[in-house]
Amino acid sequence: MTVSRPLLVPGSASIARAAQRSVCGASPFRKLPPFSFPLTSASRIQQKVSQQFFLCKARTYESEIALDHDLSTIPSSLLTAEREEAKAVLTLFLRKQGLSNTVSARIINKSDRFIDHLILKLQSIYKSRYLVGRELTTLEIRDALIPYLEWLHKEYGDLLIDFVGNFPDPPGAEPSASTVPKNCANSDSKIERAIARVSQLNSDGHLPDNVLYLVNLGVKLEQIKDIIRKFPAFAYYSLDRKIKPVVEFLLELGVPQPDIPTILIKRPQLCGISMSENLKPMMTYLENFGVDKNKWGKVIYRFPALLTYSRQKVKTTVDYLSELGVSEQNIGKILTRCPHIISYSVEDKLKPTADYLESIGINVASVVHKCPQTFGLSVEANLKPITVFFLQRGYSKGEVSTMVNRYGALYTFSLAGNLIPKWNYFLTMDYPKSELVKFPHYFGYSLEERIKPRYSRVRDYGVKLVLNQVLSVSDSQFEKVLAKKLDKLVDARFSRGVML
Repeated sequence: MTVSRPLLVPGSASIARAAQRSVCGASPFRKLPPFSFPLTSASRIQQKVSQQFFLCKARTYESEIALDHDLSTIPSSLLTAEREEAKAVLTLFLRKQGLSNTVSARIINKSDRFIDHLILKLQSIYKSRYLVGRELTTLEIRDALIPYLEWLHKEYGDLLIDFVGNFPDPPGAEPSASTVPKNCANSDSKIERAIARVSQLNSDGHLPDNVLYLVNLGVKLEQIKDIIRKFPAFAYYSLDRKIKPVVEFLLELGVPQPDIPTILIKRPQLCGISMSENLKPMMTYLENFGVDKNKWGKVIYRFPALLTYSRQKVKTTVDYLSELGVSEQNIGKILTRCPHIISYSVEDKLKPTADYLESIGINVASVVHKCPQTFGLSVEANLKPITVFFLQRGYSKGEVSTMVNRYGALYTFSLAGNLIPKWNYFLTMDYPKSELVKFPHYFGYSLEERIKPRYSRVRDYGVKLVLNQVLSVSDSQFEKVLAKKLDKLVDARFSRGVML
């Protein structure tokens, strides 16, 4: 590449020097200035140089990897699986940059050359693994590609999306004929190929071994296809090296065999994780935070994705719970009972919820311990409307906070399906409104199967019981309380009659 005289436009000298260094073989990982300029006459020249630099950089990196690696050396089944894994990582990264699912999918569909580039990146990092034919786990692929994508984003800024779509052509340039894939299949066709792989009979007239194994476990063929539609790489997972070891491990943990299909349907990526290098170490890491090792079967069934998160993600959530005042012991209980909380973003979900609860006087540490599911709700769509519901019915903000402190699940109920009908029935009961402040658990009982039948009995007997006595006891205890109250009522009436 020859650097021409227009490079001397004011402000472009640093770009010229960077381009010259790249031409001379400088490392593609050097820190370079951002390339985002308004399209003035001067910056058009700068953009052209920037395009030349992108092109030089991409080809330099590609050629360095190509010296030792070739995609043709990877088994086709492994290549297809890793291609799908790389797409999943890139999609996740694009989503984190604020792009929608639709836009991310559109970018992925026209980025085959960049996906190949990522596969070559994996080869360069895990060269020894490929030499011995070892498959990479989902976490290994993620750990290799996420830092690289973050570096690209920091390096190229707003031009990264264009760079991904046009790779290896520079942003803003029309893709050359030589770089446009001849058979650029869309995502639908790739999903169809993956589904065909698990559906086609072999020469003996049987389904593939991995499919037969899953069917014998209780996973229906249509459910396997649904898994493939969400996660096509699963179709290429080895039975003996990936699927079977994870299933056997889950059974050893005490997961009932009928629950295995549910776990695999929820999180097929579990089968792509190395047990010795990722799965078991992550379990030990979580046990150090108090997860009950004797309840792993239930924990994984509740939220299979827990073991696929990074340690940093777990630590970030745990650290924030500690900041809220949750004790170490209770953090372990929370992670065991509601492992989903790890999936909640601290900045987007946990912190806004905590801030809102504190603003109305609620003990946040108590609520997150009693009902961590509250923190998965929307402040605007769920929490605020319920607060307003009670305020409009004459309760003070302090009374609302008392109700939530006493019954942490209060915010998890539906207004239309729960709170409103139960409130309307409460108005027909002979209780003051303050009774709900004392016993907000009223909203947690079934209206038709518990509240109405129990209160009907109380009314028929003509006795008075507080809501707690009416609803919280067992049927046999309720009958005893009712009989005792009735005896006292009769005795009192008899005494008054005698005295009269």
